[in-house]
Amino acid sequence: MDIDVLGPLGVRVGGVAVMPTAPKPRKVLALLALHVDRVVPVGLLVEELWGERPPRSARTTLQTYILQLRELIGAALEQGAGSAGEQGAAGGVSAKDVLVTAPGGYVLKGGGGLSDVVEFERLAGMGYRAMDGEDFAGAARLLREALALWSGSALADVRAGVQLEMEVRRLEETRLCALYQRIEADLRLGRHRELLGELTVLVSRYRTHENLHGQFMLALYRSGRRGEALSVYQRLRQALVRDLGLEPSSEIQRLQQAILKTSGPTVQIPTPQAPATYVSTAANARLVSAAA
Repeated sequence: MDIDVLGPLGVRVGGVAVMPTAPKPRKVLALLALHVDRVVPVGLLVEELWGERPPRSARTTLQTYILQLRELIGAALEQGAGSAGEQGAAGGVSAKDVLVTAPGGYVLKGGGGLSDVVEFERLAGMGYRAMDGEDFAGAARLLREALALWSGSALADVRAGVQLEMEVRRLEETRLCALYQRIEADLRLGRHRELLGELTVLVSRYRTHENLHGQFMLALYRSGRRGEALSVYQRLRQALVRDLGLEPSSEIQRLQQAILKTSGPTVQIPTPQAPATYVSTAANARLVSAAA
């Protein structure tokens, strides 16, 4: 089974797409795909589908959606087996072997297939370790590969409920953390001018993200655009005060003061502090981020 969640939802069994069109079965599949090879409790699925006030028939209806998904999986197995010139389900595997009823919930079995979020976590983790080892070229390459796995917002074509919204936010935070670290690696490699266009877009999108603004200030300053770097600080401060009632952090204030006191882009000034501690989402850990 191959699973894509870093963009539109995609689930393929033996190369054949398994994709319900109705919104609620699609939600069930998305939640199972996000937690592939792990039990997803019935209560969590019910909350995703109906919120805090599920109907009395919720569990029965959920079972119907599971049956519909198994029918799609079974059809995919047969089609995959038929294209391979085999008889019946591939290797004797049935839909119930792929979408398994477990105590208290259901499990979608990955069968050793590809998952874009698992690959993203693997590459990003290698990139962070390369950063820790000051292998900035390796870190930039690995993090760029990780970010290239994204084809849009996570689960872009799924109408998310409470549980999926939480998962989407978590995934977007991991993406932002990897993006920040990739830019940091490029800054360490002296690619300041090459980053200006990308950072212009990012600070417009994340108006109160201090670390991205700090990176933009640094890239502008080291590109010989000191006045523009100071203007970025002022816009950040205005947004923080207006939207959050906060002054910029001490790190960003020190960066601004360093730019004010120095006279040339070759002078060493502090690099913005990293915004987050990354831990594997596969272990259900949390990411603490400075993103707005």
